[in-house]
Amino acid sequence: MIYTLTLNPSVDYIVGLDQVVLGELNRTKSEAKFPGGKGINVSLLLKSMGIESIATGFIGGFTGDYIRTSLESKGIKTAFIEVGGETRINVKLRAKEETEINGQGPAITAEDIETLKEWARTLTSGDILILAGSIQNTLPRSIYKELISICKESGAEAVVDAEGEFLKTVLPHKPFLIKPNHHELGQFFHTEIQTAEEAIPLGKKMVELGAKNVIVSLGGNGAVFINERIALRATAPKGDVKSTVGSGDSMVAGFLAKYLETGNEKEAFRYSVAAGSATAFSIGLGSKEKADELLDQVSIIELN
Repeated sequence: MIYTLTLNPSVDYIVGLDQVVLGELNRTKSEAKFPGGKGINVSLLLKSMGIESIATGFIGGFTGDYIRTSLESKGIKTAFIEVGGETRINVKLRAKEETEINGQGPAITAEDIETLKEWARTLTSGDILILAGSIQNTLPRSIYKELISICKESGAEAVVDAEGEFLKTVLPHKPFLIKPNHHELGQFFHTEIQTAEEAIPLGKKMVELGAKNVIVSLGGNGAVFINERIALRATAPKGDVKSTVGSGDSMVAGFLAKYLETGNEKEAFRYSVAAGSATAFSIGLGSKEKADELLDQVSIIELN
């Protein structure tokens, strides 16, 4: 079974206005709300690709109830841990310029953390845990490291979509897949990356540090895939980019869905690029149908 972990989920409240005038009454032209968080995005995308997953993480209050019921109404199983306080609301104002106001999220207690660890200890060989996104300030910075260590002991695989210090701490525990974008990879090695030629050697260093598989997204320049045996470069489909939010989550979901279906890393990587582009070309998350349409535009080149 695949489990997606979102430690600090949100209710994303999207508000459309002609303009925002500070200090005055502003009236909306459009409104929408939906469950937010990188792990939750992966569960939604996997569901669209016919792959079951269980979404977990910390939720609380009426906003947490909204997240659970919304996901379950879409056929996604949940195993959230109830905490005190309210799950955060992130407000996104879309006018001439976009403005975001993100909530902090509820305080997480030592007891809550232990409950999460006890749950993680129930995972077994054949399970996959996806660790994705930011964490609350009240959580220890070592939480991802501790969780992936538990996975290693149980035989479960871990996928990590995080950056900076979180990525550095998990690499020695040999995650099945990591997916930094080129900015995050550059920050990790204190350099700038724009091209596949620049990303490949640093991706190989990530493998040397412990990652089993590495996908580096390069925006309009495609992506690269590296493990101990192969290095691949993919071209990006052409289209009208509406938003890159969620594209990385789509790549993770696309890779896992196709890999579980075929066991073929090359085909899984190819599909992950199509899935990421499907979201970039959509308002909100992409879909299997859109990814399938774009797949023929993704070419794979094997590199040395």
